[in-house]
Amino acid sequence: MLSVAEALSFVLENARPKPPGEVPLAEASGLVLAEDVTSDIDSPPHDKSMVDGYAVLAADLADGRAKLSVLEEVTAGAVPTRKIIPGCCTRIMTGAPLPEGADAVVMVERTRARSDVVDIHDEHFRAGQNIMRRGKSLRRGDIVLHSGVELGPAEIGLLAEVGRARLHAIPPVQVAIVSSGNELVPADQQPATGQIRNANGPLLATAVRKAGATPHDLGIARDEVAELRKCFQAGLQSDVLVISGGVSAGVLDLVPAGLTELGVRQVFHKVNLKPGKPLWFGVAKNSTLVFGVPGNPLSSLVCFELFVKPAIARLAGRHWEPPQRTQPAKLTAEFRQRSDRPTYWPAVAIASAEGWLVEPKAWQGSADLRGFAGANALAIFPAGEKIYAAGDAVDVLLL
Repeated sequence: MLSVAEALSFVLENARPKPPGEVPLAEASGLVLAEDVTSDIDSPPHDKSMVDGYAVLAADLADGRAKLSVLEEVTAGAVPTRKIIPGCCTRIMTGAPLPEGADAVVMVERTRARSDVVDIHDEHFRAGQNIMRRGKSLRRGDIVLHSGVELGPAEIGLLAEVGRARLHAIPPVQVAIVSSGNELVPADQQPATGQIRNANGPLLATAVRKAGATPHDLGIARDEVAELRKCFQAGLQSDVLVISGGVSAGVLDLVPAGLTELGVRQVFHKVNLKPGKPLWFGVAKNSTLVFGVPGNPLSSLVCFELFVKPAIARLAGRHWEPPQRTQPAKLTAEFRQRSDRPTYWPAVAIASAEGWLVEPKAWQGSADLRGFAGANALAIFPAGEKIYAAGDAVDVLLL
């Protein structure tokens, strides 16, 4: 079997960024920019006040004190109409354009107004204070964002500032999800004898959203060739198809054969890890990445975190190189490892002054979702038999 690192390298070899397209600014959050963006303005577009206060001539405040006549008040969005002359000042609001002649602004907290006169006492006064000059942040023609940047709140705000209502970015990754199995019923149904509710569909859809992609839950597919084929054909229209169940060695594990009949090329089947050993990965003729993950919920989730999530990142244009980053952490309690495969154990990782600590959850195996609830990490234990003492270091993968 392939190691986790080997399997991930095969996945990433086949995951190439999607071609860019034009995207409205309102829909660009979390996407990767596919062009250099230049500014069409100076910012700020004028010399402006950084505080609420009074625009003054520095020469009038030689010792930080002055009694000045107030010429006018200028609010943000308004334009000064009078030049500052000796012995005078203008009341000004944050962001408002600086009046001609002014070379400093005194904070309102350092003043006391009396009708059209203001007393100023600013013991730390200096010329040029509380002013932001035109173009200090950026100038017309400056490249403000480079291609390859992931667009967060600050980047979106900057794009709006420079007038980019539309831009070229890599569109969201589309992920189709199929839950296979005769035993499955939807979450709103009471299971009959031999049936279970479909946890994997909602679980995987949530994981896809958390990874920054768009899920398309195609529902439950019975273990019948015709029904599986129909679901697979629909799923292959997305960038990624994730199928839970039907990839082991049972009589009704029909997924690999069904995918092969549709022209999906198998890249690998089975990985040396626990849980998640039966993982199947292939690539369709249209380059859709196909993951057949085990039907047990925890196996599905571990395979998603280790393989599907990095593939989504690559398709979205985000940088992701194997192996995934792990973090050393000290165990908070004794742990007994006994497995012929590396084990990825649900755990709670805690940042402390001494470094990361990790507490393995009371987990009963790959069908135990309750044992995973509240976990924020996977503690990684190498294959073999070993008793780890509290304080021993292990690698953890933060989720």
